[in-house]
Amino acid sequence: MRVGPLGIPELAIIVVVILLIFGARRLPEIGTSMGKGIRTFKTALMGEDEKEEAATGKDDSSA
Repeated sequence: MRVGPLGIPELAIIVVVILLIFGARRLPEIGTSMGKGIRTFKTALMGEDEKEEAATGKDDSSA
């Protein structure tokens, strides 16, 4: 089974290298911090959209 240009053997080698670099104990911490970072990024993007809509709404009502 191929996943894009990488196959199962290549993915297995990548996983083994990651385990060797970070260790099995650190992987859950890394996953948790990456999840929090993604959530924060999404929240920031949504907040920016809401600010733009609010600013646009204020400009339209004053005209």
